[in-house]
Amino acid sequence: MEMTNKATWIWYPGDYEIWLGNQMNNRRTERGAFFPPFWKMDSHYVTVEFSKKLDLAEPEEIFIAAEGKYNVKLDGKLQFGMPERFQLPAGKHSLNIKIWNQATPPCLYIKGKTVNTDDSWKVTYEDKEWIDESGKASDTSATVYMDAACWNFNDPSQRPSLFRLNRVAQQSVGKKEEKDGMLYDFGKETFGYVVLENLSGCGRVNIYYGESPEEATDMEYCETLDHLQVEGSRVTDLSVNETSQITGNYTLGNSKAFRYVFVTKDAGVQLGDVSMQYEFLPVDYRGSFRCNDEELNRIWNIGAYTMHLTTREFFIDGIKRDRWVWSGDAIQSYLMNYYLFFNSECVKRTIWLLRGKDPVTSHSNTIMDYTFFWFMSIYDYYMYTGDKHFVSQVYPRMQTMMDYVLGRTNANGMVEGLTGDWVFVDWADGYLDKHGELSFEQVLFCKSLETMALCAGLAGNADDVKKYETLASNLRARLMPAFWNAAKKALVHNRFDGKQSENVTRYANMFAVFFGYLSDEQKEEIKHSVLLNDEVLKITTPYMRFYELEALCVMGEQTEVLKEMKAYWGGMLREGATSFWEKYNPEEKGTQHLTMYGRPYGKSLCHAWGASPIYLLGKYYLGVRPVKEGYQEFAVSPVLGGLEWMEGSVPTPNGDIHVYMDGSQIKIKATEGKGYLYIASQQLPQASAGNVEELGAGKYRLWIDTKDEVVVKYNV
Repeated sequence: MEMTNKATWIWYPGDYEIWLGNQMNNRRTERGAFFPPFWKMDSHYVTVEFSKKLDLAEPEEIFIAAEGKYNVKLDGKLQFGMPERFQLPAGKHSLNIKIWNQATPPCLYIKGKTVNTDDSWKVTYEDKEWIDESGKASDTSATVYMDAACWNFNDPSQRPSLFRLNRVAQQSVGKKEEKDGMLYDFGKETFGYVVLENLSGCGRVNIYYGESPEEATDMEYCETLDHLQVEGSRVTDLSVNETSQITGNYTLGNSKAFRYVFVTKDAGVQLGDVSMQYEFLPVDYRGSFRCNDEELNRIWNIGAYTMHLTTREFFIDGIKRDRWVWSGDAIQSYLMNYYLFFNSECVKRTIWLLRGKDPVTSHSNTIMDYTFFWFMSIYDYYMYTGDKHFVSQVYPRMQTMMDYVLGRTNANGMVEGLTGDWVFVDWADGYLDKHGELSFEQVLFCKSLETMALCAGLAGNADDVKKYETLASNLRARLMPAFWNAAKKALVHNRFDGKQSENVTRYANMFAVFFGYLSDEQKEEIKHSVLLNDEVLKITTPYMRFYELEALCVMGEQTEVLKEMKAYWGGMLREGATSFWEKYNPEEKGTQHLTMYGRPYGKSLCHAWGASPIYLLGKYYLGVRPVKEGYQEFAVSPVLGGLEWMEGSVPTPNGDIHVYMDGSQIKIKATEGKGYLYIASQQLPQASAGNVEELGAGKYRLWIDTKDEVVVKYNV
């Protein structure tokens, strides 16, 4: 039989993602102890039916592979056994295949001349079919079918449950004797499996990992470690009590994050060199940025490397300590990804995993604000990718998640922390009150309701559009009366029993700026009373610096933001960072930079939310953003912000937009979509193609509808 290349493995949407996420989230260890997540973990449906309506011009043989035990039903009739090859007759038919698998998600692969598994197949986890006493089959019209999900497993031997990240061998760049062992330096923050070369003898081997030499050599307090017992050709990993046979090299069974590895051993153990297998998800660096400022170029490059290290099966927070998927971290990874890799599949996998299954029993990661970030991330995904189908698939789980939120609102229609809720906001070097109605949470809640209305429209649910628009409108009408303080010229932090607190923080104010919830006058007041006011509690995490600097960019403060990026991220580089950190306080010195959570090395020195310059430089300096879904229409508003020149590419679903700008000209080349280039100039700019329109106050725009490069001369 001639085989085509159209077939791919399929499964129930979200199931493989949840299963794969469970594998990853449960790899965390803390000083050798297994450390699972503390939130509810769901599993895949163990029985799934796959179905397809066929209309064949001629008979056709299909090849069948499945992950699990399966049956085949043609036109309602069960077929014998579990056939690997099956003959389909010509004509119209219904093909149903039911798979049971308790251990891994039921997955199906069918390849034929015209019949191949893809996302056009229907799947359900309960077909509701039963037979009454007369032999009549029941009505199955209440069965809920979804479109099958798939990724890139396009070969029958490429079973989804066997997926592993890529590995490549790497050597250390230096080693030295330290205390009673050997300290190996791999040159920069990295992630993978330590390899003990030419291991033999009898005795104990101890391995201590560190993002710094201080951590690696601190055997009592380093965050991660391994102990091995060597008995000739047998090695036992004592943390999991697993024994392996070796001849020469031994590769540790669990990957770790480190730059430094400190190894001690008993005298009876012989050990050659220590190397590693670097583990990574292969991604293309589709976005780029460079400019006249070499420090900023380094910041972009280190940000890109930080993103690559934390882009794995899913977007994770940090590679050393948690290695978990957190919704607040993930939404920033998505946004940075759109300007760097444009890896849509990783975004979808992470969204499915974070949502899990019904019933909803807690907020995402148990954190109230993280639930709201989950909602918002879905419409962001749609705008960047144009993938309406994904929104329709995930929308039912958006509905039940929002039902959970609405069921926990107070008499004012607002949210506040209830038993079991973690109200996070941010890690702060100072007291951050989490009680009562927080303005920050209401702003996120309001945006989430607006997002629900938009996604309901995409899913074709007109009743929900009206419902969520009304809820959002009502809440938005309450925001300013509840939290705006005219004397402080800002939104106050929280409210108790209808009374405003005296405290002002940055969080709600900066989100209200880029959500468009404020008048121009209020935005200007907030810029000076909050964002540029050093008396307001400072932000020391890249997590919230992301949003703080975005708010300033929205208000045209790119010159100020450039200074802040060079001071903050440049400060980490001057401290020797090879990837960006979970938290950075410039006032700390030396090993103080390593401490967090009351632990001397608790801080992650490679954290996804540390890479935000990738997003800021792409969206607010190169100035590229989608106006219509999937970059069908774009806007490009480049701003030098104190730079002499800059250039870079922003990826789109099937192309890219390249921008160059210096003090006198802009060059733009868009290989996909059409849109406006916005220009600030003292005189009418001159364009190599198209007609420049004047908008007033030194603002102009040019419609770009060619794939050729367009050059615009302007006057600052």
